[in-house]
Amino acid sequence: MSRLNVVTNETANTEQKALLDAIQSQLGMVPNFLKVFANSPVALRAFLGLHGIAGEGSLDPQTRERIALGLAQQNSCEYCLSAHTAIGRKAGLSTAEIEANRAGTSQNEKAAVAVKFARSIAENTGEVTTAELTEIRNAGYSDAEIVEIITHVAMNVLTNMIGKASRIEIDFPKVGLKMAA
Repeated sequence: MSRLNVVTNETANTEQKALLDAIQSQLGMVPNFLKVFANSPVALRAFLGLHGIAGEGSLDPQTRERIALGLAQQNSCEYCLSAHTAIGRKAGLSTAEIEANRAGTSQNEKAAVAVKFARSIAENTGEVTTAELTEIRNAGYSDAEIVEIITHVAMNVLTNMIGKASRIEIDFPKVGLKMAA
């Protein structure tokens, strides 16, 4: 049971209901973490705005999901790990790739550098080394893409914290944090 209120259509005020209806029409469902965000319509609008803008960037959907998976595992967010496993599969990631992402890498050489860099940003609260910046540039990422990776880290850390603080019920096929040996 969630430790924070889960806003439903039945309990939503007018503003919350409009936001939930918009999400429902766009996604075909309203994930539970967004129902927690709906406690603060301002926070939900801010998240949706950031998410929408981040989705328009030059990072491909697979790399965005690889980063999300790496961070969900690193931050021990079972909700986000479950959600991004399902979303990652829809984006074309294989089981082996998802396992690699959870371990902080990728089967794709360029994406492996992005996942590693993203996890370093989160682990070191942004204090990456010059060598790490050189490595990601040498892998072919532009400064614009590096800023997008940092944006995705911030967005995913936010959702990881919502998931963990609320202990929201997982509404995706559940994936446990323990990785196969």
